[in-house]
Amino acid sequence: MHQSNYFFLKFVTLLLILFFVELLSITQKGVIIPWTQFLAEMSSYIVRLFDADAISQGIILRDSKSGFGVAIQPGCNGIEAIIVLIAAMVAYPASIKAKINGIFFGFIAVQLLNVLRIISLFYLGQWNQTAFDWAHQYVWQALIMLDVLIVFVLWIRMSRNTKGEEHVK
Repeated sequence: MHQSNYFFLKFVTLLLILFFVELLSITQKGVIIPWTQFLAEMSSYIVRLFDADAISQGIILRDSKSGFGVAIQPGCNGIEAIIVLIAAMVAYPASIKAKINGIFFGFIAVQLLNVLRIISLFYLGQWNQTAFDWAHQYVWQALIMLDVLIVFVLWIRMSRNTKGEEHVK
């Protein structure tokens, strides 16, 4: 089998497995919901540096004065983007060390952008519902997946450079 076919088959298989695991009740209760609540808390902490009216309530980032809030729903917590990134990195032929480093730093990159996404949507929603809907449904979905693609491509370049250096020694 050609190397690219093997990568694609492994990637799709890993995606299916990881998405299945994500949907399990134990994963939702033990990982996904707590992570989503943490995102809401972290976002409210950052917003409170500039706006004392921000609070988090479970998975919701809310303005205590206006009552407006954004709920961080499945698909908005960055987990699906991370699953795509993990599946791609694990499927790609690289060292275990490179994969672990890539997943670690990729997770951070995707989640930092996701926190920026949550905060921007929090303010957009208070300003203009149409702008919020458009940014939420189109702009940020594309930007998060573009982030995954950029992280993956950069990681491939770095893992290839590392491999080349090992062969030179």
